[in-house]
Amino acid sequence: MSKTFPADSVGLVTPKRHFFDEPLPLDSGRELPSYEIVYETYGELNEDRSNAILVCHALSGDHHAAGYHSPDDRKPGWWETCIGPGKPSDTNRFFVVSSNNIGGCSGSTGPSSINPRNGKRYGPHFPIVTVADWVRSQARLADVLGISRWAAVIGGSLGAMQALQWAIDYPDRLRHAILIATAPKLSAQNIAFNEVARQAILSDPDFRDGYYMDHGVIPRRGLALARMLGHITYLSEDAMRAKFGRQPKGSSGKLSYSFDVDFQVESYLRYQGQSFVERFDANTYLLMTKALDYFDPAAKYDHDLSAALAHVQAKFLVISFTSDWRFSPARSREIVRALLDGDKSVTYAEIDSPHGHDAFLLPIPAYLDVLRAYLNRVAEESA
Repeated sequence: MSKTFPADSVGLVTPKRHFFDEPLPLDSGRELPSYEIVYETYGELNEDRSNAILVCHALSGDHHAAGYHSPDDRKPGWWETCIGPGKPSDTNRFFVVSSNNIGGCSGSTGPSSINPRNGKRYGPHFPIVTVADWVRSQARLADVLGISRWAAVIGGSLGAMQALQWAIDYPDRLRHAILIATAPKLSAQNIAFNEVARQAILSDPDFRDGYYMDHGVIPRRGLALARMLGHITYLSEDAMRAKFGRQPKGSSGKLSYSFDVDFQVESYLRYQGQSFVERFDANTYLLMTKALDYFDPAAKYDHDLSAALAHVQAKFLVISFTSDWRFSPARSREIVRALLDGDKSVTYAEIDSPHGHDAFLLPIPAYLDVLRAYLNRVAEESA
């Protein structure tokens, strides 16, 4: 008996892949001699190819943004909330593309891939990649798909940084940029969080200098700790209090007087860390956090964000969340001010939410209403 999917889901989807045999130059001065990008599409491209949307994923995301890979899937794609018939990214009106970033671990060329130059797994020798590198690879994918100009490029967190870089590097190739829960660059505190996470991985004895796959092991403890630390920063204090408080794990409510799990929040974090190890690669985690650290498009313009955005042509929607302390509303307003300095078209919404940074993934009515209203305007332009 076939599974019945919700009416507003795109249903079963099959990932696609494209092999690029042309070298990809990287900001580091190195290059990928060839590479593969895995991606998914939802909806249909219209006749004049004007209704395409690119969705860019965050640190631990991938190309599977919506729908199901099999009838047995327990969970849909990571942005099922926003992509599908009648949803903000309405697949009855838009052709939505979601790709896995280079350096990822979900099918696109990354550390676990084979280096064509020596026939060995890249491992720790995979080059450091930047947000601008990802955007260049996505532009080549757009060329393959016959999309000369995106109706919109959308992303949350690290994905929004890609949308901003798109507007800077390819100003004539997108009409709208939608930036959600992001910042124009990381603060020192955020870089510090990333460094502690990396050190947790690097100091794991099973990391083996990045060659763990060759030894048949995984730096489980280090990667789990990195995820636990990251997850704490994605939630607000209010969200953690509401979800866990100081509730004990066991029904008896008695303390163990040991270093075992006593509280629900401890159990939750350990589960998050352990489950993450089963689906994510440690070398990829190192790469993604470095891409976050390095993102600073204003650096080439004497650290003047207004100058960095002077040549953008896209219209912008910028969304922040009140309880997001990792990428606070003040950081989004920096982007808004820089755009207004250049008389650019920008709409800003600050959504009241107790859910912290993770709010951009959740079905918050006010958030979805803003997205839907804005994307309705985008759709009308494409009609």
